[in-house]
Amino acid sequence: MMNMDSNGKMKTTSTGTPSASTRREFLSTSARAAAGAALASAIATRAYAAENNTIKLALVGCGDRGTGATAQALSTTGPVKLWAMADFFADRMSRTLNQLNPKFAAQLDVPLERQFAGLEGFKQAIDALDQGDVVLLATPPAFRPIHVEYAVAKGVHVFMEKSFAVDAPGIRRVLKAGQLAAQKNLKIASGLMSRHYVPLEQAVEQIHRGLIGEVITCWANRMHGPVDFKPRAPGMTELAHQINNYSNFTWLNGTFFVDWLIHNIDVCCWIKNGWPVSVQGIGGRQVRTAPDQLFDHYTAEYTFADGTKMLAQGRHITKAYDFFGNFIQGATGCALLGEGQPKPRIFKGHKPASANLLWQYTGAPCQQYQREHDLFFDAIRNDRPYNETERSVKSCMTAIMGRMACESGQMISWEDAFNSNLELAPGLEGFTSDSSPPVLPDAHGQYPVARPGITRVL
Repeated sequence: MMNMDSNGKMKTTSTGTPSASTRREFLSTSARAAAGAALASAIATRAYAAENNTIKLALVGCGDRGTGATAQALSTTGPVKLWAMADFFADRMSRTLNQLNPKFAAQLDVPLERQFAGLEGFKQAIDALDQGDVVLLATPPAFRPIHVEYAVAKGVHVFMEKSFAVDAPGIRRVLKAGQLAAQKNLKIASGLMSRHYVPLEQAVEQIHRGLIGEVITCWANRMHGPVDFKPRAPGMTELAHQINNYSNFTWLNGTFFVDWLIHNIDVCCWIKNGWPVSVQGIGGRQVRTAPDQLFDHYTAEYTFADGTKMLAQGRHITKAYDFFGNFIQGATGCALLGEGQPKPRIFKGHKPASANLLWQYTGAPCQQYQREHDLFFDAIRNDRPYNETERSVKSCMTAIMGRMACESGQMISWEDAFNSNLELAPGLEGFTSDSSPPVLPDAHGQYPVARPGITRVL
């Protein structure tokens, strides 16, 4: 302790400077105080940095894919916590939390006051974040443009599950939001996880290097059993009923062709390094009896600028031939790969037989759903450029124009499709939980189904 006089003042010499002994004590005490202050500052800085280094998540859309995306985000390197949730159905939030427990219990910080139900809940969930946090968007695709726009305006990074819109006006909105995100240095990742599947990445690289010669034709296929339709529960509104069956209503998911075939359509466009210039197609509802809007089969023939073709087939009919994947035909070889083909292989000639095998993946296992989040969060933490918007929405637009061709029976050009102003759910931003959906059942409980040659798509 420093030498003080009776009045509590430091003892000084006749010149008014501290005495030698007092000066030594003062310097010693000052050094200790400075060291203590520095330590306190360091502790505070570390605490503040640790707090800032924790990325908070808001999950919007608590279905199976939203729950899965949250688990993957929580599994990335660095501190992450689930901070807010939103879903049209309140009970789905508690179900998601139950599924995430107990594995992620320490990372779940979502009290009831940060769980938001209804159509406006996404705003409250995003508002609960700070700038630089992350929102995971996994609602039915019709809502994606609205939610992406809001998130980017609020300054948060975005993971958007496929699909990214259901019509061309929605595609243009997401594309514009992605451009704004780039200006604001926000990262946007998309749910086209096949782009981050290392075995497929290497297979596509081999094709781009010319292992099968010039690519002539690409097939994108998803053929399997029927899509379920859940009956309307007692007391459920018409809007809630349709959202509960979003895969069955065109205005909500853009059709089976768009929302389910998009992965393999995207793989073909990746291999072709571009987008088709036109498409014509056929489709219909031959055996399906569920009272929804689904065709049960689609076939779309796309043409690229160089004249080469892509054929996309979708079917969900029981007891029929099934195939899920891509077949790529080159001038000198072929490949089996894409979503549904976990072991991509490349062959000489045009018969995918083991005797003709040219290449297959031999590296470490890869979990593409996890890797897409690992790359996304790494870009956020290390401030690397990361914006998957343009290529993702163009693949989605490719699928949408295929749906347009199948439903209308017309040849559709990329330019006409992309510039279409036809909205499947006009005024969606103004919907409330009590709103009537854009399609309603007739007196027999049947919903309108597209009719080739009659249905307008542009």
